[in-house]
Formats: sequence, structure tokens, C-alpha cells
Amino acid sequence: MTVSKIAISLENDMVKRIDMLVKSNLFPNRSKAIQEAVSEKLRRIEKSLLAQECAKLDPEFEQSIAEEGFSMELEEWPEY
Repeated sequence: MTVSKIAISLENDMVKRIDMLVKSNLFPNRSKAIQEAVSEKLRRIEKSLLAQECAKLDPEFEQSIAEEGFSMELEEWPEY
């Protein structure tokens, strides 16, 4: 994976907290700690956006699409 070097500004308290995590060997270095934090935040945002889009779906319409073409076969399937 290609990486890019960037410069960021963080509050001193946040840097101290990251340094404590590095010192306790939770992360090998500051860069890795920040990479994982950003990655996790991006996953949460993407998951939230997906959930928002899914909430817009009409379950009845989606069910009808899923069952399209099965109308003849549905009569033969057992009721659950």
C-alpha cells in the first residue's frame, strides 16, 4: 500500500495520550496510532452513511423486487 506523508496539528494533551499508548506498546509509533484512529473513524462514518441510505429503502418494495420471478414458485413453497 502506498502511503503519503502529511503534517497535522494536534492538541498537546492528545499527543501526550498517543505517546502513552505508544509507550505502553499498544502501537509501535505515533503514526500507526493516528492511522488506526483515522481508519476507524472513516469506517464508522461509512457505516453510518450506509445505514442512512438503507433507512430510505421501502421494505415492501425491496421484498417485491426480491420475489420478482418467483410468483409462480411461491405457491409451491411451504409456509414458514
